[in-house]
Amino acid sequence: MYDPAHEEFRHHRNTFGDQKEFGYKDFIPMFKGERFSAEEWVSMFRKAGFRYVMPVAEHHDGFAMYRTEMNRWNAAEMGPKRDVIGEIRDECLRQGLTFCASTHRAEHYFFMNMGRTFPSDVQDEEYRDFYGPAVYRKEYHSDDVHRFTADTFTEGPTEEWMEDWLVRTCEFIDSYRPSVLYLDWWVHNHAFKPYLRKLAAYYYNRAEEWGTEVTINYKHEAFPPGAATFDVERGALTGISPDYWQTDTAIGKNSWGYTTDNEYKNARQVICDLVDIVSKNGNLLINVGPKPDGTITEEEKEVLGTLGDWLSRNGEGIYGTTYWRQFGEGEVNAEEGFFMDGDEKQFTSEDFRFTYRNGYLYAFQMRPSQKAKVKALRQKGIHDFLIQKVEMLGKGEVGYERNSEALEIDGSMAEGDLPVCYRVSLS
Repeated sequence: MYDPAHEEFRHHRNTFGDQKEFGYKDFIPMFKGERFSAEEWVSMFRKAGFRYVMPVAEHHDGFAMYRTEMNRWNAAEMGPKRDVIGEIRDECLRQGLTFCASTHRAEHYFFMNMGRTFPSDVQDEEYRDFYGPAVYRKEYHSDDVHRFTADTFTEGPTEEWMEDWLVRTCEFIDSYRPSVLYLDWWVHNHAFKPYLRKLAAYYYNRAEEWGTEVTINYKHEAFPPGAATFDVERGALTGISPDYWQTDTAIGKNSWGYTTDNEYKNARQVICDLVDIVSKNGNLLINVGPKPDGTITEEEKEVLGTLGDWLSRNGEGIYGTTYWRQFGEGEVNAEEGFFMDGDEKQFTSEDFRFTYRNGYLYAFQMRPSQKAKVKALRQKGIHDFLIQKVEMLGKGEVGYERNSEALEIDGSMAEGDLPVCYRVSLS
């Protein structure tokens, strides 16, 4: 809305007027969340099979969704006039889900910077505490900023900004005690390194005092392996990682938040991504983008409902499992990198993903067929493991035949096109 080269700029002018007279701050009174119910949200997430919930405590825009002494621009004092994050946290504790949170405060350093390129309210000093420094340099132009900031060694923020970022983040940690603290991409910049060490030391030591286990989600090279949990935004890995990791992605294809023209993934795509990620020692964080009134779209509700039903039958092969000696078999795999999740992967009946726990191998056939042929479980000879029985989760024991080509499983009880899970008892 502050970039004259973009359609959002023209839409804003045509709908709300000049950005000098009506800027981003002026949307806050319109943002009421009058139908928001933390109880309904968390109940919906629990039924969908979620084990943890991670609301955005503050995004790049600088508006805090929680009560804070560090920022008067917050949801407890403006807009909804409710401690949205606090309500979600309390409801998670009540319903037995793990509360986590993300903060994107670091990127606020330049997020409103295009308002510096023409007369707008971003340049009004009265609102500097909201819009931030909104630092503008040629490299921070809206179409170039991601490319520029992806480099660890490009120029970072000022020391003043990083001190402020650290204090705000530590205040949030103390007030809300998240079990996972998610940080977005720019903290991998070299200038953040000493502050990340201070933050991690503070957070991990505080968790020790609380008697709980926590971690930090990070991207790129922000932390060394093992110091925090690596996150791949809207993407996945192509193989098993020895270090536990996470994908964060959304049901909406076009936006993390609600938009009137958003397109949505179907439940099959979300479930297949979940299985693929878990088979590679990963975890899936799935996003919904609520409407301004605090409700969740019908499209996302439908996906969550199907996901919950599927996990109620197949969750044994997901929760608490680990990776096997290979993540799967078949021709279809994820593409390496961020923002690679738009198109649904065209899995066939020959594509499988594997997980393991306590003597059971869980073989997910990514598209069901009347006969599942698992080549990884073919008869190899005297030194091979034995198979005691095969069961389709949610259905019961099924017939099978093992030969030198494959383990051939009777899949006639499979229904629909969602992945099915075969529990194979090994000895």
